[in-house]
Amino acid sequence: MVDLAQKKRIDQNFELNGKFYAFDSTTIDLCMSLFEWARFRSTKSGIKVHTQLDVVTQIPVSFYRTKAAVHDVNAMDWINYEPFACYIFDRGYWDLNRLYRIELLNSFFVIREKRRPKFEVLDGEDLLEGPDNILRDGTVRFTTKGNTENYPAEIRRIVYYEPKLKRTFTYYTNNFYLKAREIAFLYKNRWVVESFFKWMKGNLRIKSFWGTTENAVRIQIYVAMCTYCLVAIVQKDMQLDRSAYEVLQILSISLTDKTHLRDLWLCKLNCVRF
Repeated sequence: MVDLAQKKRIDQNFELNGKFYAFDSTTIDLCMSLFEWARFRSTKSGIKVHTQLDVVTQIPVSFYRTKAAVHDVNAMDWINYEPFACYIFDRGYWDLNRLYRIELLNSFFVIREKRRPKFEVLDGEDLLEGPDNILRDGTVRFTTKGNTENYPAEIRRIVYYEPKLKRTFTYYTNNFYLKAREIAFLYKNRWVVESFFKWMKGNLRIKSFWGTTENAVRIQIYVAMCTYCLVAIVQKDMQLDRSAYEVLQILSISLTDKTHLRDLWLCKLNCVRF
């Protein structure tokens, strides 16, 4: 289902050429008395859904369900890294040893800085009035013993000013080919995975479950993922200039209708407008 949805949407317009994936997780709280198997605190149960989302097609290419107690960085070990593909992480995934493994696999990463590490500048200078709101674009090497052992190679450090938020963001990447503004652009597009989680929780109701067993929860998550892919396929095949939410709304109220999908869409859309 994922492969089919990706192939359908592979021609989506995107500013950069290449494969770009946003990776993140979302936590789903559960009632401890009903979901004892998912306990992660003394009074709380919960699970995490770790998702790798294709930024271009906005399709989840892989996902893993774990107990909420599993730290996010552990999920980096389950990613099937593709050579020359770029993986975008939030600072919660700051683990230099794991990031260096990505470097060794000839893949790229973009990650936001966490607890500013000590480093020496090898190349680059401050750009107080730099173009595209780039304040610094340089090559650095970590200097503390632990960081040096975990990431012995050079790494690129970019400081970007976001005028809308009136704050700066610092990114690290092993990609020395893209422009600094393009690295900042990629990190901005990490929001697609956050939007995906919000859409799934709000529209496919994966915050509440019909069954209480581990298998029942797993099945409902898989059904939600399949539904998301089906909506994306319908949206693309019918060339609908509407959001996935609107498409899902029409389909959800017409499950037993035998009218052709295109005619059904036009009919329901006119009724909604009316």
